[in-house]
Amino acid sequence: MTKEIVNAYLSEERVVTENSDAARELYNQARYGKITKDNSVQLSLIEAFYLNEKQRIVVLDKKGKAVPAETFMKKASRKEPGFWVRYSVYKDIRDRGYIIKTALKFGADFRIYDRGVKPGEDHARWIVYPVYEAEKLTWYEFAAKNRVAHSTKKRLLIGVVDDEGDVSYWECRWLRP
Repeated sequence: MTKEIVNAYLSEERVVTENSDAARELYNQARYGKITKDNSVQLSLIEAFYLNEKQRIVVLDKKGKAVPAETFMKKASRKEPGFWVRYSVYKDIRDRGYIIKTALKFGADFRIYDRGVKPGEDHARWIVYPVYEAEKLTWYEFAAKNRVAHSTKKRLLIGVVDDEGDVSYWECRWLRP
């Protein structure tokens, strides 16, 4: 069975799908975006870029014309600093079969749920901070990230993205000696 491609419309900082069963199925099956008052699905730029790349949605501009991936990436990068690094981690986690959502209320980039767990059914297991391999992270910044993970009862993942977009993960936890 082929999946129906959903039309989605690019606004400044988000993408909103058409009001359709296929759009709501994106949310129901894998928790992409969130359901709006008019029953369409509001996607983050990262979610939309991923779904567009996977040919599950087609991103349209205000005139109804398809937005090329390169143009979308440029617009998203202007709106969200570090978009490519964050997207690389998001894509890698989704491709591994996990649900990954924003974690702004926790002071992190993303939260990740165990395979088979949907948000609302249980808590996320990890929070993840994407970083580019050439970036420097001070011990103070690292400790702050680790403290956020500990205080929210989640494990800390640092997703390190190299020049090719490959991601390596470092998991960190508080230990009592």
